[in-house]
Amino acid sequence: MTATTVLDLHGVTTKSAFMDRCAEQLRLPGWFGRNWDALYDCLTDLPDPERGGLRLVVRGWSDFAAAEPGEWRTARRVLADAAAFHDPAVLPLQVVLEEPTNDPS
Repeated sequence: MTATTVLDLHGVTTKSAFMDRCAEQLRLPGWFGRNWDALYDCLTDLPDPERGGLRLVVRGWSDFAAAEPGEWRTARRVLADAAAFHDPAVLPLQVVLEEPTNDPS
C-alpha cells in the first residue's frame, strides 16, 4: 500500500525555509543536513518495503519557484532523481507537483 504525504510549501520563499518545511512535514531524521544531497539521501532511504511506497504531493510551490527559480529547479531535479532511484514494482516514490490555482477557496 502506498501512503500519501503532502509537502505544503505555501509561504516558502527561501531554500532554508524549504529545507525546514521538508524536515518538519516529511518527518526527516535528525541527521538531515538541510541541503540538496541530504534531501536526496532521505528520499532514497524510504521505510522498509513492508510499509509500502510513498506518494509525495507537493503543493503551494509557486512562491518558492518565483522567489528562487534556480533553487526550485534544483528541488525538482532532486525530487525526480529520488523518484527514479526507486523500483516502482518494489518500493515506489511518486512525486506529484500540484498545479497552482487562482481559486481562493
